[in-house]
Amino acid sequence: MPDHADSPAFERPFVYEALATKALYFSISEIQSRMLILEPDVLDLEYTRVMMGFLMFEPQPRRIGMIGLGGGSLAKFCYRHLPQAHIEVVEINPHVIELRDEFQVPPDDQRFTVACGCGAAFVQSPSAPFDVLLVDGYDRDGQSTPLASQRFYDDCRAALGARGVMVANLHAGHPEHAQQLERIRLSFGGSVVTVGDDDCGNSLVFGLKGHPIDGHTLGPLARPTGLDRQAWAQLMPSFSRLAAALRNERLPPRVPDLG
Repeated sequence: MPDHADSPAFERPFVYEALATKALYFSISEIQSRMLILEPDVLDLEYTRVMMGFLMFEPQPRRIGMIGLGGGSLAKFCYRHLPQAHIEVVEINPHVIELRDEFQVPPDDQRFTVACGCGAAFVQSPSAPFDVLLVDGYDRDGQSTPLASQRFYDDCRAALGARGVMVANLHAGHPEHAQQLERIRLSFGGSVVTVGDDDCGNSLVFGLKGHPIDGHTLGPLARPTGLDRQAWAQLMPSFSRLAAALRNERLPPRVPDLG
């Protein structure tokens, strides 16, 4: 861990424990992560279940990159339910990493690692292409500025394999949300699907490489290959929302009635 772990540049999050849940906060007004104490691998917040929608495009990813650890909800779920995947997590705030045991994040092993570092640098020099990139890098002030630039989204696309998927968690109320979305569209050639999460104000943006929107076949919603039934029961309602958003993206533009 870097020597600057005590630097004031990195704010210390705090943990709030209720009867059935444990949550990570930087500010009491903005929840970062929440865990069910008796079921620590369950995805408790809706936006995390939507982000797992990458399985609709890449059902058996071999390499998953994650920017932002938080309470480790996505990391734990992928580690448990996608045993074929090698998972690399990068988190810039060392104080967040210090809390990994509080949220029962598994220890590093041959297929799971958590490193302290910059997400923007992480995608500039991957050791191998990723099948999936999950971008969920937040601090007290919201999404980190280096994770919202055109260069960053270009680098994300370049870090993906031929049919890779990036999912970015944006804040729908951010004053630059529209600009961020446009940057992702530019990086991914318009192959972008957005799903809103009204409960927490999240905007989940899927950037698809090698999956043109107008060419994606939408059949009946089905359990992704290799995903167990317990995991599918958690994800199916959220996947239905993503499927609906994908259908909307494929609709032809409406011609205004000029009377």
